[in-house]
Amino acid sequence: MDTLEFNKIAAALFGSFLALQLFGWAAEMLYHPEGVGINDGFEVASSDAPAEPVEAAPVVPFSEVLLTASADAGERVWRQCSSCHALEQGANRVGPYLWGVVGRDIGAIDGFRYSDAMAGFGNAWTPENLNQFLIAPSEYMPGTAMAYRGLRDVEDRANLIAYMAASNGVDILSFE
Repeated sequence: MDTLEFNKIAAALFGSFLALQLFGWAAEMLYHPEGVGINDGFEVASSDAPAEPVEAAPVVPFSEVLLTASADAGERVWRQCSSCHALEQGANRVGPYLWGVVGRDIGAIDGFRYSDAMAGFGNAWTPENLNQFLIAPSEYMPGTAMAYRGLRDVEDRANLIAYMAASNGVDILSFE
């Protein structure tokens, strides 16, 4: 083995080591941006200092959120629903069409095969009932065939309900 061959092997090892260091550095920058550490932003209380009570965020009633709902913003949320539902009257898909759903009786579309839970639920799709259903359908109506996990943001739910109501000219505020 001559000196040139030894230099090539050494250069390959050092180059590989350098590449690993650079990839590690790049990964560290992606997953741990500068200035953010494990305990940044948190103050650790000592065991002898009493913890201050944390006030819960005030809960705004859904009816108040609905007053400021935007049908335009609800159109963006509707995209999640449009894979299974349509807003055209009579256009059933995997789920029933939702044209005129606000104010309609629950499970009331002729020709659509509802789950037993939905068909026997009774009541009407008021904005409040739609809100409760959209939070977690399977919890609000156990046994429903709707496999949607739910829409957690109250403003998104209000906007979606406003959009569905506006799609057939219903004034969402008339339900108050």
